[in-house]
Amino acid sequence: MGRNRLPPTPASRYITPEGAQRLRAELDYLWKVKRPQVTQAVAEAAALGDRSENAEYIYGKKQLREIDRRVRYLQKRLGDILIVDRAPDDPARIFFGAWVRLEEDTGKVQEYRIVGADESDPAKGLISIDTPLARALLKKAEGDEVTIKLPRGGASYAVLAVQYRPFDGDSRER
Repeated sequence: MGRNRLPPTPASRYITPEGAQRLRAELDYLWKVKRPQVTQAVAEAAALGDRSENAEYIYGKKQLREIDRRVRYLQKRLGDILIVDRAPDDPARIFFGAWVRLEEDTGKVQEYRIVGADESDPAKGLISIDTPLARALLKKAEGDEVTIKLPRGGASYAVLAVQYRPFDGDSRER
């Protein structure tokens, strides 16, 4: 058995303005607040002497590597993303950024927003455009039926409403 694996599918480049703002805020925090704090802690630990057995120094250096890795990722990702800041020409259809109210087979009604991979949070009703559900919903309209295949079996949904509005942090279940 070899270690040859297919490369991961690249995440969608699309992001909402709110998601882009969160990524920028994280980058600013890491670069302007967290990294200087950890750098200071590493410098203080290094001043204590022997670095080979200094746990604070070793842990601080590890934290710096993790911060630098995340900073590089965020800088690259922010350079690659496309911010979608307006509704599509046909707001009756489901596209990126849409809030979609769905009814499951069981009668349970849920609301989701289709967002970029960097900002997905199913607990808040934010699903990535790369998910099977979001892909199946694209270009559908109110009243359409959608069936998707899941590992646990199939699932059917009825589209109850399509809306374009900013994220307000409310609950996804209504």
